Amino acid sequence: MNVPLTPLRFKDRALSLYANKPGVICGQIRLTYAEFFNRCDRLARVLQRLEVPPGGRVAYMAFNCHRLLEAYYGVLQAGAVLLPLNLRLSKDELVFILKDSGSQVLFFDSDFSPLVVAIRPHLKNVKHFIPLDTVEVAGFNDCAPYERLLQEAGSGAVQPVELDENSVAEIFYTSGTTAGPKGVMLTHRNLYLHALSSIIALGIRDSDVQLHAIPLFHVNGWGAPQSLTCVGGTHVMMRRFDALAALQLIQQERITYTCLVPTMAHFLLNHPDLSTYDYSALRMVLIGGAAPNPDMIARIEAAFGCTCYGGYGLTETSPILTIAVPKGTVHNGNERERIRRQSMTGWPLVGVDVRIVDETGNDLPRDGRHVGELIARSDGVMMGYWNNPEQTANAIRDGWLFTGDMATMDEEGFVQIVDRKKDLIVSGGENIASIEVETCLYRHEAVFECAVIAVQDEKWGEVPAAFVVLKPGCAATESELIEFCRASLAPYKCPKSVRFLEMLPKGGTGKVLKRVLRDEISRQ
Repeated sequence: MNVPLTPLRFKDRALSLYANKPGVICGQIRLTYAEFFNRCDRLARVLQRLEVPPGGRVAYMAFNCHRLLEAYYGVLQAGAVLLPLNLRLSKDELVFILKDSGSQVLFFDSDFSPLVVAIRPHLKNVKHFIPLDTVEVAGFNDCAPYERLLQEAGSGAVQPVELDENSVAEIFYTSGTTAGPKGVMLTHRNLYLHALSSIIALGIRDSDVQLHAIPLFHVNGWGAPQSLTCVGGTHVMMRRFDALAALQLIQQERITYTCLVPTMAHFLLNHPDLSTYDYSALRMVLIGGAAPNPDMIARIEAAFGCTCYGGYGLTETSPILTIAVPKGTVHNGNERERIRRQSMTGWPLVGVDVRIVDETGNDLPRDGRHVGELIARSDGVMMGYWNNPEQTANAIRDGWLFTGDMATMDEEGFVQIVDRKKDLIVSGGENIASIEVETCLYRHEAVFECAVIAVQDEKWGEVPAAFVVLKPGCAATESELIEFCRASLAPYKCPKSVRFLEMLPKGGTGKVLKRVLRDEISRQ
């Protein structure tokens, strides 16, 4: 028997087994799975009434909320393709994406009404602009709001759509570098099998209550829209990340599991009210988006009384490839070693194969020292880039996805990302990992955030330069931080300059944008 693989089967399962259980909590709104999926059905009927064809793209410009989560099922039920937009993109980038994707419908939060008004004249392909708020939005009197459309859709049957598991279910656009953003196509099969692999790796279960601190528009919401629904866990939506609100929600909703990027973790760990709340239900924190350091892992475990570990993935891989969960074959009983391994990139999920290769594609020794490019293949690897066969062929070669990340692998199969290819600093012929220098700087008691990039140097070609944000009330000088690094790092790895900033430039998930720092340097 061959049953098509689609995340819509997770909807059917949750509805059958957990209909009356709280499925989604969004502010004051609490929906059982039956209520939530009734809304998904109504959304599917809305899209069918709007005559969105099979494979038609439906875009969302929205913060985390139950309405955006509904799209992960309602849009697919209608046979359409979901396109969540990164809210931190520029006007020109958004216009490019909406035109390049050929999106026919744009749902948007009223916060973005001025932006949508500005880009609307450039989007002839978008036939319907639908405010997600419960009332009409100024400037869109011709557009019925989302809640009214759902109400008018009624509770009749959704017209069935025959789905091919290899058809595109979601598109996420990655930031462009030299060209425009690239649309990553994830299929129904990608999403289904990635969810199962994540459930196995993380041990997700129906008793889990997950706080969605990461925006859903970021790399498939890290797979949670599918995996947590599959097991019947409870989704708790956070509109926008706020450290105090997150601490309060962990206590109030008895959160058991959340995903963070390092910047979010920094804000939580340094919040003055950290010790005020009850975190006894929290069992697991996953850090991704950028490499955590061992000190961060240890501090999170101490502060929240839970297990914390790193992980790694890409938009192109649905996204998770590796998780640094404890591995049964590593039995040394050394607490420092345990923390070190949990801060690593980790080992591959079920269904994922990874290799570390040199420039000619040959495998490097699994000794934790040889650095090469990480390549991967899995059931979650994308179909390709939308309308971009050239970039697809460049990324996927001989059945493997070339990630552009430089890494090592040890004898236990643990991967450690050293740096992005473009972030690796080559000084006097020696490779310097910016992550290693940043990890050292984070150990200084005054450093709140930092980023290290390469700057041009006449003698060495490139040298490390650090950008640092200090903790409130703390002080440090350039020479002090450089000397601090010298105590732990080889001299050539130490920053040759330190610039102090009030904040680091960040993207939609809080990830530091090093390209902005490079642009800043190049203009000087």
